[in-house]
Amino acid sequence: MTSSQRDPLAPLSIDPICRVEFGPGRIDRLPELIATTGHHRAFLVTDQGLRAAGVVDRVLKTLESDGIEYDVYDEVAPNPSTGNVDAGAARARAFGPAVVVALGGGSVLDAAKGISLLVGNPDAVAADADQLWEAAAGLPIIAIPTTSGTGAETNGFGVIEDAGARRKVYLGHPSVKPHIALLDPELTLGLPAPATAATGIDALVHGIESLASRGANPFSVAYATQAVTMVGRALPAAYRDGSDLDARAELMMGAHLAGQALTLSGLGLVHGIGHALTAHTGTPHGVALAAVLEEVMKFSAPAARHAYEQVGRAMRLPPPADGDWGRAAVDAVRAISEALDIKRPLRELGADPGMLPSIAAGTVADAVTKNSPLLPSESEVREILGRTY
Repeated sequence: MTSSQRDPLAPLSIDPICRVEFGPGRIDRLPELIATTGHHRAFLVTDQGLRAAGVVDRVLKTLESDGIEYDVYDEVAPNPSTGNVDAGAARARAFGPAVVVALGGGSVLDAAKGISLLVGNPDAVAADADQLWEAAAGLPIIAIPTTSGTGAETNGFGVIEDAGARRKVYLGHPSVKPHIALLDPELTLGLPAPATAATGIDALVHGIESLASRGANPFSVAYATQAVTMVGRALPAAYRDGSDLDARAELMMGAHLAGQALTLSGLGLVHGIGHALTAHTGTPHGVALAAVLEEVMKFSAPAARHAYEQVGRAMRLPPPADGDWGRAAVDAVRAISEALDIKRPLRELGADPGMLPSIAAGTVADAVTKNSPLLPSESEVREILGRTY
């Protein structure tokens, strides 16, 4: 059943969202927010880029001003691996009971969830991901995104690379869904234009795929529709002028709403291909999504007509003269990608022809692909990849 065919009277069970603190300068409330978790110590998970940019120091000053004891793990990689998470967990175990403060983009937030969970399960390692969904609870998390894209602050799982198996694994548990999402758009003002584009296109895809997902429901549709409106409007503006705080704020909230949507509905084929492409080539997640977004939308259009009409209306497009909302939505997405200068052929992303069968197999095996409105075969995925090569 596609999202457009869903029974509106079918029963639903929806988890409430976490506490959200949103607004410029909200980072100054971090000490009092830590106190609400029952902890008075903080284990900060971040990366070297934010350390170099001075963002970490700003956060640490707020902790020091309130006398909060802390330790820092700042070695999270752009595509965190199971080994990366194991190293962070070892550091956190040595530090002892604390709230985990995740400061960074989606990679940092995903790694922090794994670190939190492994601290609660001292005999486990990140490679045990498939067995940890029923494990003991992890440490509480306060998520502070410094990009506007992944929506990782809205859910209790992280996508981690198992380098040995050359695949992405889902590491998570209900207990590591962040207790608090602290959304301060001032923390995104220094984000370079290419990173703004890559993370922002991720948020846009979250909204689009949530509307078309087999798991779509009235709650996810409401979040996703507003997310597509806000991201579609704010992303080009934030890309053009990274100091535009209004655009940064709207983009951050839109990305958060898209994260709420995907947590309820699941995603789809764009992310299935994106995960496999990143695992094989190391391509940044958002760039991988942009490479195949238009082609996947065209493939899915026969089963997603209503969803793509919702996308078009959310983007404030005029009704197409021929009634083809799918074409109109694809054209609008193409215009945004061109404005962001983000779409690249797969051959420029390091995907040689010999990789394509393995990428297709990984795509079909990925759990998110099963939410797609039109389920692809491996050969159909290879055809999509061929059109983007």
